[in-house]
Amino acid sequence: MAKTQLNVRVDEGTAQVARERATARGMSVNRYIEELVRQDAGEIGHTFVEAASDFMKQYETLFAEEFGAEREGETRQAATREGRR
Repeated sequence: MAKTQLNVRVDEGTAQVARERATARGMSVNRYIEELVRQDAGEIGHTFVEAASDFMKQYETLFAEEFGAEREGETRQAATREGRR
């Protein structure tokens, strides 16, 4: 992806916090700011939600079989009968 230079003016306190946070994360201030903007724009969260949705659609039947309400009740009843509770 091509990069575009963006000049931003902030007060010294904000600049110092940005430097400290970037250093703590092991990244440049430029990358830190870029990630903050992406998070704010929702790209990262949106990508995660899409991936989670795709995963659930793909495995919905398996989850229902394993963790469905009827199955859960059967599992609890079996555990009670076996003295596990």
